[in-house]
Amino acid sequence: MRQANEAILVIDIQVDFCPGGTLAVAGGDEIVAPVNALVPEFPVRVFTQDWHPSNHLSFASQHDGKDPFTTTEMPYGNQVLWPDHCIIGSDGATFHPNLDTHAADLIVRKGFRREIDSYSAFFENDHSTPTGLEGYLRSRGVEKVTLVGLATDYCVNFSAIDAAKLGFEVTVIESLCRAIDMDGSLSAAKVGMADAGVQLAT
Repeated sequence: MRQANEAILVIDIQVDFCPGGTLAVAGGDEIVAPVNALVPEFPVRVFTQDWHPSNHLSFASQHDGKDPFTTTEMPYGNQVLWPDHCIIGSDGATFHPNLDTHAADLIVRKGFRREIDSYSAFFENDHSTPTGLEGYLRSRGVEKVTLVGLATDYCVNFSAIDAAKLGFEVTVIESLCRAIDMDGSLSAAKVGMADAGVQLAT
């Protein structure tokens, strides 16, 4: 068992991010069984879930003439335009069927505001609108967080860096994450996490 001040954050292991999903991460389903085995070691267990309205502005389908994986400028900065994914109430938004979600103390849903995307478990992409997760972890006495899930270079990366900025001791278990790795995004994320003080473990 881990120490009482440790939490695990299980990031976005959802149907749409696994093989066969609309924004599939290669090998995304491979981490489900080992994540299930790891979660019970932690006294505090938080799962996150992408949770978008069907007309979310991060979807390429909402921008005439824009293809998925291109970018556009939003009021909060540059935004990758994604295929429609993790739409509220859809099968794709559900957790992977083999993920043991009964172990979760808290499920944080993010990205439900149409106008702004939310990669991080802590803040939306304006880096100022909080999800409430920090307050929950503080109230549980958490000082150390370990992250696993999807995708290493986006939601895991942003969550880990925000956790470090908030003063948590942060570890990302790389072997229990999978990456999109678009245009060098994985190597850039690993450098950014290391620079923020995140420990990358295997």
